[in-house]
Amino acid sequence: MSLKYQVVPVTSFSQNCSIVWCDETMEGIVVDPGGDVQQLAAIIEELGVKVVNLVLTHGHLDHVGGTVPLAEILKVSIVGPHKADNFWLQGLENQSQMFGFPLCKAFEPNTWLEEGDKVTFGNQVIDVFHTPGHTPGHVVLFSEQARLAFVGDVLFNGAIGRTDFPQGDFNTLIDSIKTKLWPLGNDVTFVPGHGPESTFGRERASNPFVADEMPIY
Repeated sequence: MSLKYQVVPVTSFSQNCSIVWCDETMEGIVVDPGGDVQQLAAIIEELGVKVVNLVLTHGHLDHVGGTVPLAEILKVSIVGPHKADNFWLQGLENQSQMFGFPLCKAFEPNTWLEEGDKVTFGNQVIDVFHTPGHTPGHVVLFSEQARLAFVGDVLFNGAIGRTDFPQGDFNTLIDSIKTKLWPLGNDVTFVPGHGPESTFGRERASNPFVADEMPIY
């Protein structure tokens, strides 16, 4: 029994949408379907994955822009993020105009996620952590069995998420990373919302924003 995943960069922002599945049952989820819906649908069909839910880490357009049309194509529910990001989802039309994206209408998920929730598909169980800072309702998805996390825009290879958006907060983001992510273990590989994968241990050693020993300039 193992967890499989394929990262598909979508939108002009090269957002890392992830198709994640149980290799025993081929049931799976799609994390952050931000756009390029027909491409995603074709890849899902090619992989033979039976998607049971679309799961959102936070409410920014490049992460959620393709959610409603993909949910309609696959006939599945939308899960997440935390309800504190509802204002982002209700402002999607404005986000579309601001960034020159195709028009994306406001929506609400079928289910909001909270700290301690579990997302299940096939024989896989994914733990949910509420990680505010980049947005107030951001969540991270973690597979203990695979030692793998999908962290959205909380943490990147060598960087952290922006905190200059409405209701973003730098100190809250740093606290989320250090109190929610680091305890999961240095060996955990993470898929960020943009850019290449890394491990928590690598970021603790070298990330200029959250390394254990901050450099002195």
